[in-house]
Amino acid sequence: MAQAKRKQESKHDMQEMMEIYKKLATPGDPHNLLATMAGRWDAKVRSWMEPDKPPMESNGTSEDKMILGGRFLQQDFTGDMMGVPFTGIGYTGYDNHTRKYVSTWMDSMGTAILFFEGTAGADGKTITQESSYDDPIKGLMKWRSVTKFVDQNTHLFEMYSIDRSGKEEKMMEITYTRKK
Repeated sequence: MAQAKRKQESKHDMQEMMEIYKKLATPGDPHNLLATMAGRWDAKVRSWMEPDKPPMESNGTSEDKMILGGRFLQQDFTGDMMGVPFTGIGYTGYDNHTRKYVSTWMDSMGTAILFFEGTAGADGKTITQESSYDDPIKGLMKWRSVTKFVDQNTHLFEMYSIDRSGKEEKMMEITYTRKK
């Protein structure tokens, strides 16, 4: 009798677990926010190599699409960086369990895969994420990225470096304008 009761409890627990996993796997409002970035974009890039000098400017394009049933945004970027052809691939999602936005980025200027994690602002139009990076010259650093949803046809991406002393410097700014 006790064994039959345990089997029934086990089955019940499995059903509860499956419902939890199903709920956590269902895209929601944060995924809908990411979906507004799907499309073809022109990108104007400004990069600061030294904080007291004017930024370098370049252009690029980005093809962004939602994948895996609307759970993740895939970004394919093409342009140039410091006069060199540049490509990058990023994935951004929202983890319903941790309630955080999560991103990866990899590009043709390195062999690392960067991992970012963060939250949306109270305004619902800003996502701020952080990443740690072991810079080969500066050592362990943090990066902070900010994505601002300006309107349906414009979003702004900013990247900051934070050294061990806590000093933050703007590294990059990309203005994305939807292609017509």
